[in-house]
Amino acid sequence: MKKIIVLATLCVIPFILSTSLSAQQPAKNADWSSWQFLLGEWVGEGGGNQPGQGAGGCSFYLDLQDRVLVRKNYSEFPAAKDRPAYSHNDLTIIYQVPGKTQAVYFDNEGHVINYTVEFSADQNTLTFVSEIQPSAPRFRLTYIKSANETLKLKFEIAPPGKPEAFSLYIESALRRK
Repeated sequence: MKKIIVLATLCVIPFILSTSLSAQQPAKNADWSSWQFLLGEWVGEGGGNQPGQGAGGCSFYLDLQDRVLVRKNYSEFPAAKDRPAYSHNDLTIIYQVPGKTQAVYFDNEGHVINYTVEFSADQNTLTFVSEIQPSAPRFRLTYIKSANETLKLKFEIAPPGKPEAFSLYIESALRRK
């Protein structure tokens, strides 16, 4: 009986090793050619000089030997009569899987959001749309190519239970730094 168990174990080990080794093989490099216009550092226009208005910027860069695109964002808001100054930082990892692009977002407030990412047919608009979660808001972040090294940005939120009823939350312009 011991010989059968040892023999069975020896037969299974190569299968387990081959399966785990094939899963560790590097994936084919992603195609980021449509994303080139975004690469680099961006600063928000306006500078946050008005009451209630924030200042910030973001960056997009390739990482992990061009297998992922990393977006880092920051916003700083001055103190107002009803709240102290605060800052917001977030990180988004964008990655490609066969047939689609996805992203995962993390911020300093503890949010984690999964997005599906798509370009418009003309490649001038890039839209991140969060997954539908029961009893949670849904988010849509859109970048639109503009002239002279600028981007338009829109961030919209749909209320819980109405996943397509997006309302504008932030609209901004970014210029290449």
